[in-house]
Amino acid sequence: MNLYQQHLQHQTRRHFLTGSGISLGSIALGQMLGGTAVAAQAPVNPLSPKKSHFQGNAKRVIYIHLTGSPPHLDLWDYKPELVKRNNEDCPDEFYKGKRFAFTSGRPKLMGTPRTFKQFGKGGTWMSDAIPNFHGLADDLCVIKSMTTEQFNHAPAELFVHTGSPRPGRPSFGSWVTYGLGTENENLPGYVVLISSGVQPNGGKNSFGAGFIPSVYQGVQCRSKGDPVLYLSDPKGMDRNMRRSSLDALRDLNERAAKDFGHPETLTRIAQYELAFRMQMAVPEVMDISKENAKTLEAYGAKPGGASLANNCLLARRLTEQGVRFVQLFDWGWDFHGTNPKEDIRGGLTNKCATMDKPIAALIRDLKERGLFDETLIIIGGEFGRTPFREGRTSKGKVLGRDHFPNAYSMVIAGGGVRGGYSHGETDELGFSVARDRVHVHDLQATWMHLLGFDHEKLSYRFQGRDYRLTDVHGKVVKAVLA
Repeated sequence: MNLYQQHLQHQTRRHFLTGSGISLGSIALGQMLGGTAVAAQAPVNPLSPKKSHFQGNAKRVIYIHLTGSPPHLDLWDYKPELVKRNNEDCPDEFYKGKRFAFTSGRPKLMGTPRTFKQFGKGGTWMSDAIPNFHGLADDLCVIKSMTTEQFNHAPAELFVHTGSPRPGRPSFGSWVTYGLGTENENLPGYVVLISSGVQPNGGKNSFGAGFIPSVYQGVQCRSKGDPVLYLSDPKGMDRNMRRSSLDALRDLNERAAKDFGHPETLTRIAQYELAFRMQMAVPEVMDISKENAKTLEAYGAKPGGASLANNCLLARRLTEQGVRFVQLFDWGWDFHGTNPKEDIRGGLTNKCATMDKPIAALIRDLKERGLFDETLIIIGGEFGRTPFREGRTSKGKVLGRDHFPNAYSMVIAGGGVRGGYSHGETDELGFSVARDRVHVHDLQATWMHLLGFDHEKLSYRFQGRDYRLTDVHGKVVKAVLA
């Protein structure tokens, strides 16, 4: 690690704001380092495009995290035997001695009330809750044999995004921008979009940079109001005045850099310059009102809203402009059955209607624009849901499922993924993986491979040891590769 990287590593957002003397929302805005402001004196832009270990199929990522975790047994993993045994007492071997979030005593088995059919050449099972995915069966890879050790939301979400259930590790998006850089110096390399107005369970650690330089962390943008907080010029200051103030700051910082030789001083100049450039670039790319009526209808997007539909359309616009990693978080997938919105019948139908239409539109849009084969698309939650009724709601009329780490489903598509394929199986009742187990670290290793990385070699030295996304685990799941 060179001197510049060492200083950058310890320059936290709070420290930067405190020491800069002005507030532009600069940490969010200064996610990338520009190269034009400081000419030959500028440090190497850490987000300049870089080569991976080998040629990967995927050049960019769109990760759609369904926060709370959808009931996979009612969407992807059809269990006719579980349907036959609906409302039977759960066998001892499936629940005794095991921990669940909200269930104690002997629960009742619950077969899905949804209707399942097979679609596409590969015969992918899908329920009636996700009708817009039916026509895309040959583009999707459904991994039915996922497993994790975490059964509570925050640690499980951190685990899938950072490789650790504890805060402080770099997120997947940070690793990708650290390894690949980005392709547009006027936009962040890693953009985060949140629908439903609720932060992810893991908080900002789910898209943070941990101990690697903060330049690689996700920049949260908004589909409603100013795309980035404090992006607009301060009241009473026009763009020319802003330019003049930045010029004055640049002169002072260049003098300080000459006198003291601190690399972070030049970095600060570049951050201010990027913030200035982003004032023009970010509002332009975030304005979906420029899309035609047909496109807006296909996504179900409405300009000025803060929906998953809007964010899916923004994801296409951002990747089209060279953003490396777009992370979407969508709240409301915790189907315990504590209210009608969490019922796996009507509640799931309504929630899926806000999800499968825009995601299906995104996939079709990427295909039409020639971006699908170069874009890795990830869809899923942090764990699964139980094959039995949630304990707290078992005597009510609303049908819900508890947290379940032992077996669940994830969906991937695009950049180098084998479409029309279902990987792995769970047992006849859905309690455990019966074939081709895929651990969270295995999935992460596979993502890295699709992007052209050996997951064991993309590392960062911190506190005397080398760290990586997959910790000391993970094997590439070669069967899901095209």
